[in-house]
Amino acid sequence: MDTSASEAIAERQIRVRRHSVPVRLTHWLNALCLTLLLASGLQIFNAHPRLYVGKYGADHETPIIEIASEGLKDTIRGTARLGGLSVDTTGFLGASKEDGVVVARAFPTWLTLPSYHDLGAGRRLHFTFAWLLVINGLLYLAYGFLSEHFRRDLLPTKDQVSRRHLWQEIKDHARLRFAKGEEARRYNALQKMTYLIVAFVLLPLMVASGLAMSPGIDAAFPLLPELLGGRATARTLHFLTAFSLVVFVMVHLVMVAVSGVWNNLRSMITGRYAIEVDGGAQ
Repeated sequence: MDTSASEAIAERQIRVRRHSVPVRLTHWLNALCLTLLLASGLQIFNAHPRLYVGKYGADHETPIIEIASEGLKDTIRGTARLGGLSVDTTGFLGASKEDGVVVARAFPTWLTLPSYHDLGAGRRLHFTFAWLLVINGLLYLAYGFLSEHFRRDLLPTKDQVSRRHLWQEIKDHARLRFAKGEEARRYNALQKMTYLIVAFVLLPLMVASGLAMSPGIDAAFPLLPELLGGRATARTLHFLTAFSLVVFVMVHLVMVAVSGVWNNLRSMITGRYAIEVDGGAQ
C-alpha cells in the first residue's frame, strides 16, 4: 500500500475511548493469573489424572474422564477416556517425551508449572495466584458496579437481543465480518453475553469449586461441597470450568487476530480504539 493510500485511510479513522484504566489493569492481571493457574493446575491434575461425579471419588466411583498410561519403557501408550470412549493420545496425553524418552505423564512437561514433577510447588503456585485472581476479580466487580461499567458496556440493549439481530451477528462472525463505524464503538451482543457468562458464571464457579476442594474451607463451610455434589464432583466442575475458559481465550485470541491485532491490542494498552468514519464525520 502506498503512502497516499495509508494517509487516506488514516483520515477516515478516529480513535475512541474503549477501555478504562481499571478494566485494562484487571484484564492483564487476569491473563497472567489464568495462565499460571492453568499450568500449575495441570501439575496438580497429573498427580491423579481422573475425574469423578459423586461425593467420594476414587474409592467409590468410576471416572468419567481419565488420562491413562499403559505399558513399560518403549511400549508406553497414552489414552484419553471420556466415559466409554477411548482415544489413543500417545505423544501428548498420557505418554510424552522427556529428554528423548517416552514417559508416563498425563499432561506433558511443557504444559505444567513447574515442568518437572513437584506437586508441592504446583499447589503453592496454584493457591497463590488463585487468591490473586479472586482479589483482582473482586476489584473488577466493585469497579463494574460503582462506575456502571456493567450496565453501560456489558448489558445488551433491547435491540441487540432480538432474535433477528443475534442471528445476523452469528452469521457475520462466521463470515469474519466485523462492525464498522458507529457500531464498532460498543461491544456487540455476542461479546457482551460471552463476557457476562465468563464474569458471572464460569469464574465464580471455578473459584467456588476450587474452594470446595480445600479441607480447611470444607471444615468451616461444609455446605459448599454439598451444594456442588461433593468434593469429587467439585474437582470435575473445577476442571471443566477451567477448560471452558481455555476455549474462551482461544476463541477470543482468534477474534482479536482476524479483526485487527494492533487495533485491539492498542485498545487494551492505551484504551483507544480506532474506528472508521464517514468522510464528513468529526
